[in-house]
Amino acid sequence: MEKAENKSISLTESALARISNVMDLNEDLGNRFRVYITGGGCSGFQYGFKFDSDVAFDDDVIEFDSFSVLLDSMSYPYLLGSTLDFVEDLSGSKFIINNPNAKTTCGCGESFTI
Repeated sequence: MEKAENKSISLTESALARISNVMDLNEDLGNRFRVYITGGGCSGFQYGFKFDSDVAFDDDVIEFDSFSVLLDSMSYPYLLGSTLDFVEDLSGSKFIINNPNAKTTCGCGESFTI
């Protein structure tokens, strides 16, 4: 699995391609993709993803060829060193995060504990 490396978060080639394709097909989305953490989910925290035109003063802005990934200051320490991937299989298609900071994850992989 090839990755576009960055010190705060990495994206696999599959994630890079998916984000680029969606942005190309929907120009009104802009060129920023936010990855964030919220409270909730089965295990305490859950991952969130959205296209976001607003850059906050405390965002970490990670530049890639055709877009930027945004990490807010609250999510940054939880996501540091993680890899964002996009998978398509029999259960559907989705973004997943391989997070070395997570102590446990739920069965669906969408929530975790630290």
